[in-house]
Amino acid sequence: MTRRSFLQSGTAAVAWSAAATYIPTTFAAAEKPLRVGLIGTGWYGKCDLFRLIQVTPVDVVSLCDVDKRMLSEAADLVSQRQKSGKKPRTYADYRKMLAEKDLDIVLIGTPDHWHALSMIEACKAGADIYCQKPTGVDMVESQAMLAAARKYGRVVQIGTQRRSTPHLIEARERYIQSGALGRIARVDICCYWHMRNRDTLVQAPDTAPPEYLDFDMWTGPAPMRPYNRIVHPRGWRAFMEYGNGIVGDMCVHMLDMTRWMMDLGWPKRISSSGGILVDKAARANITDTQEVTYDYGDLQVVWTHRTWGSDPDPKYPWSATFYGDKGTLKASVFSYDYQPLGGGSPVHKDVGMELEEYPEDKTEKDLEKHCAPAIRGHMRNLLECRQTRGKPVADIEQGHISSSSCILGNIALQLGRTLAWDENAQKVVGDNEANRLLARPYRSPWTHPTPKNV
Repeated sequence: MTRRSFLQSGTAAVAWSAAATYIPTTFAAAEKPLRVGLIGTGWYGKCDLFRLIQVTPVDVVSLCDVDKRMLSEAADLVSQRQKSGKKPRTYADYRKMLAEKDLDIVLIGTPDHWHALSMIEACKAGADIYCQKPTGVDMVESQAMLAAARKYGRVVQIGTQRRSTPHLIEARERYIQSGALGRIARVDICCYWHMRNRDTLVQAPDTAPPEYLDFDMWTGPAPMRPYNRIVHPRGWRAFMEYGNGIVGDMCVHMLDMTRWMMDLGWPKRISSSGGILVDKAARANITDTQEVTYDYGDLQVVWTHRTWGSDPDPKYPWSATFYGDKGTLKASVFSYDYQPLGGGSPVHKDVGMELEEYPEDKTEKDLEKHCAPAIRGHMRNLLECRQTRGKPVADIEQGHISSSSCILGNIALQLGRTLAWDENAQKVVGDNEANRLLARPYRSPWTHPTPKNV
């Protein structure tokens, strides 16, 4: 079962606030079309690509995927969506696509375990990059991605698009940056969607992969598991071999949003508890229950996910709640609610979805309509930074901090102890066992990237 199954379908649309207008809208009008390539043509790869097509002239010249059917379908859709009507070139190996060295922007929408190698190769090919979160499945991958972006001078935007969500930009400025909440000492971030795959061995037996999927290349540097239908498409998040579970998938967004709203860097200490406590029969090996505490000293940011039972607040099942001594702010992709203490009127704001401005959003398959404006804003910010060579709002370094903090949460759970993080040394303090877990083994013949070998 996928995340999208649990997203609300009918959030009220309202006008965007002036808080979002810092995002430029006309900077690319005089440019010739940018040459664009996409690696990973599945769900969010296409969602991201089609939002880019909406905001600037582009020529999508290259698509890459190891699934022949998915690749062919994406090529047809791109020819319908881009102005030229041309079908892009198609590749089964991202290295061959990038060897052309003819792309201005590369989008990466692969499963998580492929982000690092493809992003680093795109840096070497001279492209600027939009890479889906997280930055890597292990800490050293993420460090290497940051090093590659800086070494090759590339602009890299990570797909933590809460930073470009208009109603959240407004909430940040009006209630947190302004000091309206007062002293914030606790932020609860959570996901209570029942999104963990529950198929058992009987329901999802191992089989030979379909003929249209190169499963060996799909697996790449990850451990080789027998193929089963859960994995592809989109079900790979059920397995730790390919990602970092619900912490890596959902916490990364809410932690990154909290860090952005409050101007936070690395946590000082990370602890975690949980496991597979309820749904033990499922093939999935990610946790069904987990809590991670990010200790910033005078501030505690606490993540909770549970894929069973009821939601504490059905209106905010995936969200952040900021507790201040002057008020409380609840924020999600769908809305925010501000409640002042000691008098004053509460404020509610819903997401604005821009369906009339971009009517193709109404019928696009699998599009999270409430996220489309944020993706467009994220793309506009990337395009602006391509011109200025500045750092985008979700720069690779910010993605590295948020993604790696989630990885540390899982290591803390695995080891059963609190980790003290040294952000300058990029090491866990006094814990050799934890530091050995900062890099996962790579399957031969793939070579694990490091900051020194990119």
